[in-house]
Formats: sequence, structure tokens, C-alpha cells
Amino acid sequence: MSDVVKIDVWSDIACPWCYIGKRRLEQAIARFDGRVEIEYHSFELAPDTPVDYPGSQADFLAEYKHIPVAQAQQMLNQVADVAAGEGLAFDYDALRPANTVLAHQALHLAKKHELQGELKERLLSAYFEQGRNLNDPEVIAELAAEVGLDHDEVLAALREETYLSEVHADQAQAAAYGITGVPFYVLDSRLAVSGAQSPELFLSALERATSMSGRPA
Repeated sequence: MSDVVKIDVWSDIACPWCYIGKRRLEQAIARFDGRVEIEYHSFELAPDTPVDYPGSQADFLAEYKHIPVAQAQQMLNQVADVAAGEGLAFDYDALRPANTVLAHQALHLAKKHELQGELKERLLSAYFEQGRNLNDPEVIAELAAEVGLDHDEVLAALREETYLSEVHADQAQAAAYGITGVPFYVLDSRLAVSGAQSPELFLSALERATSMSGRPA
């Protein structure tokens, strides 16, 4: 029997809690007495996001949630404070709202080259901390090249939508599981954790998954 806990993670690049949850899960893994394998799956929180949205993230959030811009800005500030507690430097002033379908396709290509985790981190940082435009295939290809992928291969795959069917398959699986929000974690196909939980809860889930699988803790 395998001694690796497999974690399937449904998340979105344009999801601050997905980045925060990633950091918290990493803290739990660092304390876990066992091995972990992570696979990221596509989930689009706002698939109708235009690629040329002219406003700020506060403007977009206000429209998306039908709330005043001032309230949206306050929400963003609160999330940024939480992120800072995890060592993340969110820059909502620089952030450019993105339709993330291209980023998800690139992550499927990265999985093929065993660089999915590296690209996931790079895309999240580029989006939330550096204000990079993830609506632009060239920008995504540049970021992918930074983690070891071939720039031209990524660009061609995005232009030809080579991995779009894989993105849709992930979304269909999310619907089958009843996933309506992210981040969402499935451990060893049997134990689910929803949301950016504390490192302690993630660690408890890892230990429980180990116990359920009959592996030594």
C-alpha cells in the first residue's frame, strides 16, 4: 500500500484564499510525518471575467458582488491583512482582473512536465503580488519559462487550446463532487477539506487520511 497522501486541490489563480490556503497547507505538510503528493485542478470563480476589464479589483469585486466600491475595497484590505500574516504581499492596487482559463490550461501542460506546483506558485505570485497580466498568453508563457517550461510550447498550447478539454474535465469533476467554492481539497479520494483552513486542521486531516488508509502514522 502506498505511503503517500494524495491531495487533489481545486482552486483558481484569481482566488486570494487559494493562495492563503496554499501557504497554510504547506505549513501543515512541513510538520507532517509522511509524504504528500499534490495535484491542482481547474476551477474558475468568475469564468465570465472579461480579458480587458478596465477597472480596478475593487471595481470588479463591487460589480461581482453587487456591493459599493468602498465596501469592496474594505474587503480587499482585510484579505490583504490576512495574506500578510502568511508572508504574502498582496498588491491590489496593481492587480489586473483576469479571466483565468489560460492560466488553468498552462497548469495542465505543467503537470505533464511535473512542474505544476512550481507554475502554480509563480502564477499566484505574479497575479496577487506583482500585477502581471494573466489575460496575456505571452505573459503566461514568460512566467512558465521561469519555472523551466518551454516558452514556445506553452504559447502554442494556449493559442491552440490544447488543454482546454482538461480544464473542462476538472470543472465537471468539481460539479460531480458538489464543489461550489474554492479552495477545496480531497485527500486520498475520501476525505474533503473546504476553505483556507488553519495549518492545524490541515495537519489533522493529513493524519486522519493516513489512519484511514491503514498506513503507519
